[in-house]
Order: sequence, then structure tokens, then C-alpha cells
Amino acid sequence: MNEPKLEVPAELRDLAEKTIDQAEKAFGMFFDAAGKSMASMPGPGTDMSKQALSFTEQNMKAAFEHARKLVHATDLQQAMQIQSEFLRSQFTTAGEHMRQISGGFMSAATDAARGKFDKR
Repeated sequence: MNEPKLEVPAELRDLAEKTIDQAEKAFGMFFDAAGKSMASMPGPGTDMSKQALSFTEQNMKAAFEHARKLVHATDLQQAMQIQSEFLRSQFTTAGEHMRQISGGFMSAATDAARGKFDKR
């Protein structure tokens, strides 16, 4: 049984790609501004905020790449495969991000405890 082709006009695919490019550019400007803002306000939570911003930026880049791949899908089976790969990748990435965040919290708690006991 053949999968029906996705009949999407080339003009519509081009428009979708341009829209993705514009959105990615706008998010890039946002992440640049947010990074500069965090650099100008050092504080105890700055490292965690920078890490969270970095994770968010990575996730957005993956989402834009995913959207680009979907724009070029030629049939439903290919679109579902692209979606499945994206979800699998996102779950793996989310798990890695959680491990890194947990490690950062544990390190910060350990450092705080050491500082508290060292002052005695």
C-alpha cells in the first residue's frame, strides 16, 4: 500500500521556510539580549539562569530544525518518522538537561553547606 504524497505547492514550502528563518532570527536576537542582560547582573543564581537559557536555546534550535525537516516531508510516513525522531531526541535531551540541573543544584547545596560550616 502506497502512502499518499503530500501535495504541498513549492511556494507554500518556501513561505514556511522563510517564516521559520525569520522566527529563528528573532529568537536568536532574544537569546543574545537575554545573555547580555544576565552578564550585566551577576548574582548567586546567574549560572543556573545562564544554563537554563542555554538549554532553552538548544531546544529552540532543535525545534526549528525539526520544522525545516517537516516542511520537506513528502508523505505521511516520512512526516511521522521525522516527528518520532524529534520526540525521541527531545526526551534524551531533556533527561540530560535534568541531570545537569540536578548536578548544579547538588553542587550549589554542597558549596553553601561548606561555606556555612567553614565560617564557624
